[in-house]
Amino acid sequence: MSFKRKDLLSLEELSGEEINYILTLSESFKEVLSRPIKKVPTLRGKTLVNLFFEPSTRTRTSFEIAGKRLSADIINISGSTSSIVKGESLIDTGKTIEALNADIIVIRHSLPGAAHRLAHTINASVINAGDGSHEHPTQGLLDIFTIKENKKNFEGLNVCIVGDIRHSRVARSNIWGLTKLGANITIVAPPTLLPPGIEYLGKGIKIAYKLEDCIEDIDVLYILRIQLERQKGFFIPSIREYSRLFGINKNKLKRAKKDLIIMHPGPINREIEISSEIADSKHSLILDQVSNGIAVRMAILYLLAGGTADADFN
Repeated sequence: MSFKRKDLLSLEELSGEEINYILTLSESFKEVLSRPIKKVPTLRGKTLVNLFFEPSTRTRTSFEIAGKRLSADIINISGSTSSIVKGESLIDTGKTIEALNADIIVIRHSLPGAAHRLAHTINASVINAGDGSHEHPTQGLLDIFTIKENKKNFEGLNVCIVGDIRHSRVARSNIWGLTKLGANITIVAPPTLLPPGIEYLGKGIKIAYKLEDCIEDIDVLYILRIQLERQKGFFIPSIREYSRLFGINKNKLKRAKKDLIIMHPGPINREIEISSEIADSKHSLILDQVSNGIAVRMAILYLLAGGTADADFN
């Protein structure tokens, strides 16, 4: 098959076949990153603009490194240094960047749908790097890639996502992506941090309110950050109470499978949603996720620039 999309906006829109196509190409780029010279000329002459209106360390740096490994020209623009602070609209900003011959715009924005709105207005390719609490498709893809590396097969795999589901764009992307590949999803969270209808986002989704009730069957434990900056009300009694009931520690994993893998999109709040002992344990793939993000984003940039999975990177 070939990847025929102009933009990457959502895993909800992608088929399982498209997701697997991206994963296959990501494997090739991970091999490139293992070489002494970690650079290929596939995007030489292309311009990538990182347009970030929210703070980011991992995603923004990952896209910048991915673009440089592909030999693209990189421009970074933050919300505080853009003309939006002078009253310019997002669409006018996007059109201005496109007029400067940008080929791909990676956007992070606090409003759900911002990336879609921009993509439907300009001809340059748009990648959604997180739009409010809606989706974060490249994080979802790198998570799925990391799971595939360790578990090989998704069919029947039991994945548990625990934490602040209501405000998590990462949770939605992972749910849509993983269920399309055959995984079973169990969501563990306080009732106040569960969005209405979350169980209908994909096939085989279950809801639990205590990790201890389902820990014995879990193959992948995906821990979410408690997003206090997005919470507009009192969703939890206190951080201490949340940590006691939903924070992941050694005691809660006593009955877990010996080959359980533990993941987190970062940044992690140690001793709140995850203990240091677990975050730094042999079961943790948190740093693997960060490393894999470069290969996955290289694959996405390459595909949106018109590349195909059968290309030779030697």
